[in-house]
Amino acid sequence: MTPLKIGKSLFEWGRQTYVMGIINATPDSFSGDGLLHGDDWVAQAVAQGVRFAAEGAHILDVGGESTRPGAAPVDAKTELARVLPVIEGLAQETNLPISVDTYKSDVAEAALRAGAHMVNDVWGLQMDPNMAAVCAKHAAPVIVMHNRSKPRDAVQEARLGGRYVGSKYNNLLDDVTHELQAGIELARRAGIPPERIIIDPGIGFGKTVEQNLTLLNRLDYFKSLGYPILLGPSNKSFIGYTLNLPPDERVEGTATAIAIGIARGADIVRVHQVKEMSRVAKMTDALVRGR
Repeated sequence: MTPLKIGKSLFEWGRQTYVMGIINATPDSFSGDGLLHGDDWVAQAVAQGVRFAAEGAHILDVGGESTRPGAAPVDAKTELARVLPVIEGLAQETNLPISVDTYKSDVAEAALRAGAHMVNDVWGLQMDPNMAAVCAKHAAPVIVMHNRSKPRDAVQEARLGGRYVGSKYNNLLDDVTHELQAGIELARRAGIPPERIIIDPGIGFGKTVEQNLTLLNRLDYFKSLGYPILLGPSNKSFIGYTLNLPPDERVEGTATAIAIGIARGADIVRVHQVKEMSRVAKMTDALVRGR
């Protein structure tokens, strides 16, 4: 695959696993790490990004809307008020590429102007008809994620959080592939070149615990599409329900998912615990990539 320059960084796919650190500018993240509390939340978010850079992150992913099962959506104005000051601060304080986690084209447009370098769209360019054009205009790489989240399929459990139980697929791997291809086609038609497209099978988004485990174990199935793969299992409910553990006790399960995902072909891993998962990625790379 063709190397990709994002911001000042060159990403050489297959050479190593890259780590994306999650910065949640929200009050209600499923993992309990939402930073939207108190008057100094922007400073806290920027400080977290600086710490992630020191701990080994290669990309910082800033989001202003929770995507946990059952979370209430927020409007673009609210989302912009959350992400823009964080992106502006990170652009001043770090040299890392900044990703904005949004499916709204207005948010993406403003974020890219404020210093973000790429767009992480959890609806794979299929929620907002203007998103692909915005990314193309800014020559921004885009992460096309698979998503079948439906509120009616989500159930909540006080200790373990939300999960999806009613998600139906004719053939899980083929259906996810087909729907990823639809997002890729939207990107290509808008003028986004293939080297600026990254795919994500959407662990945790409209999949049951068993379906998530299958996707993770069969991640190599998606290599045939020819794009770098991002994997985001960090602290998610499929780990919690497998181990019967709440979000703040899922670091070992996340480490296992990251290691297996890398062995199955992940190029980027999106994580909450950057220090620990950078070490997991480095050790796994030594085993599977000889680095």
